[in-house]
Amino acid sequence: TSTIVRCMKKLHYRGFTDFKFQFVSEKSQQFPEALEKIKNIDSQIQSAIFKNQEEVTNTINYLDSSIIEDALVAVRYSKKITIFARGFSEHISNEMTVKLQLLDKHCEEHTDPNIIRIKAKKFTRDDLVIFVSLNGETEELVEAAQFCKRNNVKTILLTTNKESSLFQLCDINLQGYKSKQSFFPDYEVRSRLPLQVLARIFLDAYVIRFN
Repeated sequence: TSTIVRCMKKLHYRGFTDFKFQFVSEKSQQFPEALEKIKNIDSQIQSAIFKNQEEVTNTINYLDSSIIEDALVAVRYSKKITIFARGFSEHISNEMTVKLQLLDKHCEEHTDPNIIRIKAKKFTRDDLVIFVSLNGETEELVEAAQFCKRNNVKTILLTTNKESSLFQLCDINLQGYKSKQSFFPDYEVRSRLPLQVLARIFLDAYVIRFN
């Protein structure tokens, strides 16, 4: 840390946060007014703001049109959709379930580990299973994905970890960007903002395309 700070000062910045602020100010034209408003805020609070901007911007940059199209078609022609999620990701799966039901899709959500394991064994090729998982390593979700793969059940994953077990098991992967910075390092309470962005774009695109 001290080496970086000394380096930034030699480059005439007050510190690394000041450097990040100046860099974003010069390179980004998306939020010029917002950046102007926060330039006098405490540097640590600025870093929290930039963390969110970084996750949203990089998640959008990760989007692949062909993968989105595959996901839209999978939802369109599925007879039944089941969404699996655990922890904070349940908030996103709940919102997705309600929206898909409003679009007249047969959709249900499950978050209980035992129910997830039991349900996963009963899916057929007419089903579509959507996994929502930040790190892609939740044990019961991985087990469910293994059953789906074994039975040729179509799967979609929303995640931020392309090295995860779920990423390797699922057919269609929508990947977001997770910042390495966490203000609650002792707890698994990381923001699901990248997954929320993916879910929103995914469902908005579905409405635009088919409704």
